[in-house]
Amino acid sequence: AGCQITVLHGDPAQPNADVFLRVPGGYVIPPHSHTSGERMVLVSGELNVHYQGAEPVTLSTGEYAYGPPALPHDATCAGAEPCTLFIAFVGPVDAIAHEGAIE
Repeated sequence: AGCQITVLHGDPAQPNADVFLRVPGGYVIPPHSHTSGERMVLVSGELNVHYQGAEPVTLSTGEYAYGPPALPHDATCAGAEPCTLFIAFVGPVDAIAHEGAIE
């Protein structure tokens, strides 16, 4: 709820789909993982991202990040401005929910 996805290229059920993900300002993306690796560029906003076993990072507009497959993570769109991410998935697009906090 609250997130919007726009498919830019490909079929999300197949490898190599590109999407825009837009989340409202202040929105918390709960812990999850993907079976695919994901290559991301933050198009707008400021996004706090935390991957399991790594220090949290803050992405600013224009910054790139890579998310390995199967690695649990969460994120928060900081501030009032929505966050828009360009995401290129290596495999089919999915999100697998995880219980508990990311450590």
